[in-house]
Amino acid sequence: MARLSHALSGRVPTYEIIVVDDGAGDCASAIGSMVAGKGASIRVITLPVNRGKGAAVAEGMRAASGEVRVFTDIDVPYGTTPIMVIEALIRSRGFHMVIGDRTFPQSRYETELPFGRRIASSVFSHVTATLVTGGFFDTQCGLKGFRGDVAEALFGLQTVDRFAFDVELIYLALKNGLEIKRIPVMLETKSASTVKLGSDSLRTLIDVGRIKLNQMRGAYANHHLSTLVARECGALSAPLQTPAFARPGLKVRA
Repeated sequence: MARLSHALSGRVPTYEIIVVDDGAGDCASAIGSMVAGKGASIRVITLPVNRGKGAAVAEGMRAASGEVRVFTDIDVPYGTTPIMVIEALIRSRGFHMVIGDRTFPQSRYETELPFGRRIASSVFSHVTATLVTGGFFDTQCGLKGFRGDVAEALFGLQTVDRFAFDVELIYLALKNGLEIKRIPVMLETKSASTVKLGSDSLRTLIDVGRIKLNQMRGAYANHHLSTLVARECGALSAPLQTPAFARPGLKVRA
C-alpha cells in the first residue's frame, strides 16, 4: 500500500485511499507505514462482521468521492501501473469502466494458479459467460475502475455480497450499454487465497443464479444509468443530425 501512495503522489494532484477491513481486523499493519502525500487522504472503514468481498468493496466504493474510482486487493497484486492506466483511460478516453483481464496473451496470471483453481476458474467463467455476461470470460479479476458517477449508480444497485459481485457489476454495465475497456494484467504478488473451492464455488454459482433471476424479474432497472447513456449518445450523435450544408466550414460543390 505504501508504494501505491507513492505512485499516486507523483501522478495525480489529489487522491484518496480507502482501506476496508471486512471484519478480520488485519488492516492496521498494511497502512501503518503509509504516509499521505500532499492532497491525499488515507482512511480505514471497519465492518463489524465479515459479509464477503463484494460487501467490503461496495462499502469502499460507495464511500469514495473521486472522479475515477478503482478497487483492488490490499497487496496491490497487479502493481501500480495498471491503476494509472485505468485512470488515464477513464479520464482522457471517457470509458465508463475499465477492467483487468487475465485471459489476454499479454497477461501473466493463469500459470501462477494451482491446477484446481485454474479448472474451477475456467468452469465458472464459462458458466457466467453463458448465463449472464454474454462473452466476458474474465469477470473475476480483482482490478476494476469506474467513472465516479457510474460507480455511484452501479454500486447502488449491487445485491451480491460475495465473490460473484464482479459478475453482477459487469452484467449491469452491459445491460445499460456502458463502455467497457479491458486491459492485460501482470501478477506481481501472490498472497494466500481465502477461497474454499467447494463451499465458495457452490455459493458463487448460486449467486450467479440469483443475478439471472433478478434480471428476469426486472430488478435492475435504473433510470439514472439509462439517462446517463442516452444523454451521452445524444451528445455524440447531435453533429451527425445537422444537414451537411448547414455545418460550419463545409463547402458544397455544385
